Amino acid sequence: MSSETKHPAITPEQAVLFRKMGAIFMPHLQKQRDAVYQMDGTSGVHAKSARFVHYTTAKAALGIINTKRLWMRNTQCMSDYREVQHGYDLLQNYFSEEVNKSAFTDAVDACSPGAASKAVSQFDQWWRDVRFNTYVTSISEHDTREDLHGRLSMWRAFGGETARVALVLNIPWGIDAVRALGLFFNPVAYLNEKEACDVLHEATANIKGHKEFLQTVDSQLLVGFVLTMFITAVTSLKHEGFREEREWRATYLPHILPSSLMESSTEVICGVPQLIYKVPLDESVSTALSSLEFSSIFDRLIVGPSRYPGPMYEAFKGALVKAGVPQATAEKQVYISGIPLRV
Repeated sequence: MSSETKHPAITPEQAVLFRKMGAIFMPHLQKQRDAVYQMDGTSGVHAKSARFVHYTTAKAALGIINTKRLWMRNTQCMSDYREVQHGYDLLQNYFSEEVNKSAFTDAVDACSPGAASKAVSQFDQWWRDVRFNTYVTSISEHDTREDLHGRLSMWRAFGGETARVALVLNIPWGIDAVRALGLFFNPVAYLNEKEACDVLHEATANIKGHKEFLQTVDSQLLVGFVLTMFITAVTSLKHEGFREEREWRATYLPHILPSSLMESSTEVICGVPQLIYKVPLDESVSTALSSLEFSSIFDRLIVGPSRYPGPMYEAFKGALVKAGVPQATAEKQVYISGIPLRV
């Protein structure tokens, strides 16, 4: 077992506090989280897990299974060449309007004097690093009706003419493992400028409306949530044209929130040498990751439209068993997509 930084488990009281703060500062994302994880409005309890899918090449999928590592790539290497910058531009446009800037600053400072300027100053110091050193891995919301065949648009979008695979995983609700890995785990928001402004207006109104509560919150925590709001905005906002992807993403900022559990290496991807980070889905690395053990969260694998579906089917069954997935599960939970797509 590798050395690790100890992170005390989040208490139920802290979890309730963090969710309430998230709903105030990031209302749009909190609503998306609650919808996907089916939060009980009465008790405030979420479903234990939600199903997501990772579309990738067959080679990459085999690597994930064999190593129990999910690669994270720099946003500068993503197909959306305006990753991070798009969100930053929306944020900048909103706060360039003095009335918006003043309303937000006044609302935050009414809760803790000077908190707004502290958060803005810290974000400005970090912006260059966020722009050039943000690493993400993407998954997509998965519907039951896609269990047998996957999603046609995603087969077309990922992998080009190479063999493709969809890995369906049951990702548990909870922040202990995410915290230990130093990750942000959020749904992507596909907003145009007006929609982004509406969300920021809502956040400002929320801060005003919860003034008495926020005055009881530790000032450092308040600044941290404002800062998280800004970072989440730039790393989780994408052009509305990508909406059909229904993406969620794990985001890693290695220079800002490093974790000893994250590994890195230099790999050549599509002919481009690049630094990548690896999310360990492996409880042998740390007890903090037991909820993300690959053999436990594996739901199914769908072999995409291919010229060689039979051999791929057999190869992946064998790899899954070696990764600790029970033989019976591997035999029943590997499917060949029936979409009649010519490859």
